[in-house]
Amino acid sequence: MSPLHLEIRGDGAPLVLLHGWGLNVRIWDALVPALEAHRQLVAVDLPGHGRSPWCAERSGAGAQVDWIGRTVADRIGRAPYALLGWSLGAQLALRWAAQPPAGLRPPAHLVLIAATPRFTAAPDWPHGTPQARLLRVAEGLQSDYQRTVSEFLELQVRGSAAGEAVLERLRAALFTHGEAVPEALAADLALLRTTDLRGELGGIDAPTLVLAGQYDRVVPPAASRALAAAMPHARVVEVRRAAHAPFLSHTAEVAALLAQFLTSK
Repeated sequence: MSPLHLEIRGDGAPLVLLHGWGLNVRIWDALVPALEAHRQLVAVDLPGHGRSPWCAERSGAGAQVDWIGRTVADRIGRAPYALLGWSLGAQLALRWAAQPPAGLRPPAHLVLIAATPRFTAAPDWPHGTPQARLLRVAEGLQSDYQRTVSEFLELQVRGSAAGEAVLERLRAALFTHGEAVPEALAADLALLRTTDLRGELGGIDAPTLVLAGQYDRVVPPAASRALAAAMPHARVVEVRRAAHAPFLSHTAEVAALLAQFLTSK
């Protein structure tokens, strides 16, 4: 199993960063300078994204978390670490925190940005996206995956302060570091359609910070509030005038929240 692409910057206790669907490690470039003086930032390209390889036999969520975890463990060993996931990365981080990969202890702190335990709506989960919408995205991947990804990027910034600047940063991450392979996009979209982690939340002991964007059109703040309420040691902060990527539109505010939380007991 080939290692995934990983970049490390900064000094201090490790903070592992997991990006969202279709993106790559470049998405963290605005946040890194505010944190690297006090944290070793370990950013990973998810399987099939950016410069990481893809393996269809390891497309399941558990297999991807194991692959990411092994790549990280080879670099940080048994050191205490914090884990931050955004969007799809937040779902992988939840699974990781509930069942840590081999060679790693559970995270000492967990940060979830634009996070939900279940992406799709259900009779007992009104905070999700209709299945039909995700099926249309899946069909778009088959016909024109680049246009489908571009439309998803635009959805992420709707309602956000500095929305155009945020959209440019999202697009720049793809242009400068590499797009995800279509097979990975389709497999991860299927994960988003089918994953339900609500049963895992009560067993996650790590202190958890949940950050939600006030105007998020992808993961509504209500989903993040319900997520935090179901976890034993979680609190939620809603970032005003932010959408799906508050760490890009409100970088200084998010960095300050992270710095404060990651030094808490």
